[in-house]
Amino acid sequence: MGSIKLVTEIPGPRSAEILARKQRVVADPLDLHVNAVIDHGEGARVVDVDGNTFLDFSAGLGCQMVGYSHPKVVEAVQRQAARFSHTDFSVVPYEPYVELAERLVAATGGGDRKVALFNSGAEAIENAVKFAKAATGRPAVLAFEGGFHGRTLLTMSLTSRHKPYKTGFGPFAAEVYRLPYCYPYRGGGPERATREALEAIERAFVTVVDPRSVACAVIEPIQGEGGFVVPTPEFLQGVQELLHRHGILIVADEIQSGGGRAGTFLASEQFGFEPDLVTMAKALAAGYPLSAVIGRKEVMDAPGPSAIGGTYVGNPVACAAANAVLQVVEEEGLLARAEEVGKAIRARWEQIATEVPEVGEVRGVGSMIGVEFVKDRGTREPNEAFLGAFMRETQRRGVITVSCGMYHNVLRHLIPLVLTDDELEEGLEALAASATAAHASTA
Repeated sequence: MGSIKLVTEIPGPRSAEILARKQRVVADPLDLHVNAVIDHGEGARVVDVDGNTFLDFSAGLGCQMVGYSHPKVVEAVQRQAARFSHTDFSVVPYEPYVELAERLVAATGGGDRKVALFNSGAEAIENAVKFAKAATGRPAVLAFEGGFHGRTLLTMSLTSRHKPYKTGFGPFAAEVYRLPYCYPYRGGGPERATREALEAIERAFVTVVDPRSVACAVIEPIQGEGGFVVPTPEFLQGVQELLHRHGILIVADEIQSGGGRAGTFLASEQFGFEPDLVTMAKALAAGYPLSAVIGRKEVMDAPGPSAIGGTYVGNPVACAAANAVLQVVEEEGLLARAEEVGKAIRARWEQIATEVPEVGEVRGVGSMIGVEFVKDRGTREPNEAFLGAFMRETQRRGVITVSCGMYHNVLRHLIPLVLTDDELEEGLEALAASATAAHASTA
């Protein structure tokens, strides 16, 4: 028997009761993707309050890379919580914060790097920009088409997609300028997409913003919410050369791609891309609120005393979880596992594509595989309706999936890397059946 076990309709009676309560007291914008209420999770499996077992191919939106309730993470959290759950690090410091900083420096190349910890990915981006502004004395920030960086004022301003993240929430932060990103599938192929994006950036430094006023550029080496868009190495290396020529610092947003999911600890490593600052969150602490900014000493030390911080930043329990996560990644060989999982996902979708014409492109690095759905492979017109039908089918078959993309038409795989080969095969079989069913229902 497989891991997926559906013993009731979805939602089951207990889930339906809780969801009805949710409707009465929880704000409507917090809408739901899965019509089931979790009771507990283990590895890649989620069990709802009615006893249904799902495979979670969203991994808690990327946070559960080492799986739900990994024993080493649970033990580390329990041990730390029993000692103390909080002090403000800047008032009474604690070793788990220092240990995690040491681990992150080592994992990102060593040298004279330093670390500052925060709570969320958005906080990490906000503070990376503060570090860059302090180090350069410049006010402006660059962002890229398709980028997603968070929901605070600055990170909303940096984010590209307006619906649902920005509509009705303006005005936005000043001195934010948006540049083209290399999107080979929709940019005429790798060479043309690279050339035109880089030329547009150079042109923007003449017609849009004086590069001497720019502190930093915030860029995802692989776009997450934007559609698991994988640029060419030549694009990222060209961006690096162009920005550094003007003294502009580079902030790599590795909040979704970092930690090992791409097959290297940072996705930037896949492209020969060397940012000045790196932000991490999501998988870093297995879902405990924790984020990090890692950067060169002279940049990280630029703000004055007490200029960076916060009451809850670098919570000791979250630090303990993150130290355990990094131990698991190393001891269980999850960087290599990411490559194995990614190859299996890609191979299955390439097979599905021979029978399902809505599959436009299968792309990705490591286990970060995206599948873009289109109405016609020739015109590449986005097919949001197909993806919606597909995700309804996967839920009926006991697999939790999640979408992305500027046109709401890309499936992203954020699979816990600790899942077994049998679980991976079972989940991919469900995806294949769901794609066939979605094709039949939307044709």
